[in-house]
Amino acid sequence: MKDGAVVCNAGHFNIEIDLEALADMAVSSRETREFVTEYTLKSGARVNVLAEGRLVNLAAAEGHPACVMDMSFANQSLGAEYLVKEADKLERKVYAVPEHLDKEIARLKLANLGAKIDTLTAEQEKYLASWEMGT
Repeated sequence: MKDGAVVCNAGHFNIEIDLEALADMAVSSRETREFVTEYTLKSGARVNVLAEGRLVNLAAAEGHPACVMDMSFANQSLGAEYLVKEADKLERKVYAVPEHLDKEIARLKLANLGAKIDTLTAEQEKYLASWEMGT
């Protein structure tokens, strides 16, 4: 890595950055500021690890705001309900959440926020589905 590289974990598990191996390769480490640990390697290159290698948005920020998580949980629960209700018609494989459920969750969220959305006309739908016009 280049000197001064910044590394963070935006995945799901704390094992995605091998901090033990990094510590073994480093000649020193120090906290340069809150949530930033600088490892100096034998070559002199410095690697800055955010949030001790834990999920950066949870360990060094405000986490997932409730206004985002509510949609995520709604998507998961309605997706699970769909799988249960349609189980006899579905193959054993991974499915995307049906578009109508995604749209309904978005519609409800926007309504909750007081937002209004337009409904596309048939002409607009046709335009969006075609490659005949535009770039």
